[in-house]
Amino acid sequence: MNQSASSSASGGGSILMIAIRASIAFILLCGIIYPLVSTGLAQLLFPHQANGSLIKNAEGQIVGSSLIGQSFTDPAYFQGRVSSIDYKAEASGSNNYAPSNPDMLKRTQDSIAAWQAANPDVPISQLPIALITNSGSGLDPHITPDSAKVQIPRISKLTGLPADTLEQLVHKHTEGRDLGVFGEPRVNVLELNIELSQLRK
Repeated sequence: MNQSASSSASGGGSILMIAIRASIAFILLCGIIYPLVSTGLAQLLFPHQANGSLIKNAEGQIVGSSLIGQSFTDPAYFQGRVSSIDYKAEASGSNNYAPSNPDMLKRTQDSIAAWQAANPDVPISQLPIALITNSGSGLDPHITPDSAKVQIPRISKLTGLPADTLEQLVHKHTEGRDLGVFGEPRVNVLELNIELSQLRK
């Protein structure tokens, strides 16, 4: 009886030690080694993306990220998509309203009215729906090329820059489909406005 109890205690101790060693091994592997290797490879192979895809202005100051949109209130700059969270990255998401929702209808009507007031020279029929709809995350940094081009008359009038120059600027910043297949052509609003700011000087 005593021998059996001793063997059982010994076996239990062995299992406990195995569990402790396994826990330590996984902590070292998953909690230290893997993060260090992943971070090191990311910094080596994709340093720009690993550091947040940050964008700098001509003076070398960080002004934002190519992954997160910003609000531009000056009508002399290109405007991005509507954001129900005002582009606050910590609050990613949007209200999942149905098209018939009263709040959704009012916001859309207000957006259309604001557009008409700021762009009286552009027929409402030419207003791209992307400029009055919220993206799923509320942080979309891109607009469609048409959404950028339709703003050219307003920006040209306010800045004095020729429409042709602005057309070329939009074309320069138009990104194609990923791998030529995935997604749609798009324009990063922040990058576009940074170069527009340089042209206005």
